[in-house]
Amino acid sequence: MLDFTEASLKRVLTRYNVALEKALTPEEAAEEIYPKDELIYPIAKAIFEGEEDDVIEGLQAAIDAGKDPIALIDDALMVGMGVVIRLYDEGVIFLPNVMMSADAMLEGIEYCKENSGAAPKTKGTIVCHVAEGDVHDIGKNIVTALLRANGYNVVDLGRDVPSEEVLAAVKKEKPLMLTGTALMTTTMYAFKDVNDKLLENGVKIPFVCGGGAVNQDFVSQFTLGIYGEEAADAPKIADAILAGTTDVAELREKFHKH
Repeated sequence: MLDFTEASLKRVLTRYNVALEKALTPEEAAEEIYPKDELIYPIAKAIFEGEEDDVIEGLQAAIDAGKDPIALIDDALMVGMGVVIRLYDEGVIFLPNVMMSADAMLEGIEYCKENSGAAPKTKGTIVCHVAEGDVHDIGKNIVTALLRANGYNVVDLGRDVPSEEVLAAVKKEKPLMLTGTALMTTTMYAFKDVNDKLLENGVKIPFVCGGGAVNQDFVSQFTLGIYGEEAADAPKIADAILAGTTDVAELREKFHKH
């Protein structure tokens, strides 16, 4: 049986010219992709760190330097959140990090709105909910935060939402899409009920479903269903709809795994 000590392993690696790359910490990974602008950098870093006070301080400094508050939503806050989402997608950081960053970003958006004479123009309205019977809303909260960060007006119905309430909200708000999350397999079947109620009422909008209990095969079984594997898929799907891809089959072709 071979027994490599650390010293002997290093000798073997040196002999065969094998270099081991040191894994970057999340902070180091973020540092490599922060924007270089001296006014935007501290805001993006504060978003990544989830430091709300530092976000506000950075925004105020940028505003004092002549930056437009509403423009800073896209140019600084969303840039910082983009760093967060990229590292989340790469598995460098995890959901709690995303949630802290999203909270800091939302505080920043409110600050920018308060310091501007004009409200930011939204891309469109999206209704979000957690399936009836399910009280686990972390996934939905991330989805709503990311959609708002990407410029959408979100109507958040909360958790454990009856199908009738979802239908009523969709009829009232006329959103460009609906999202639903479910963590429990016993609750995900509520999505089929929502789908059927929408169709019965002549409402044919994309219904993006996700969460730990949900998979692509299940969502593909009902007419309006589109599977969102990750929370970060929601704004991507919304952007595609906004760009003109409203047909469910086309959206599945674009976003489902084949």
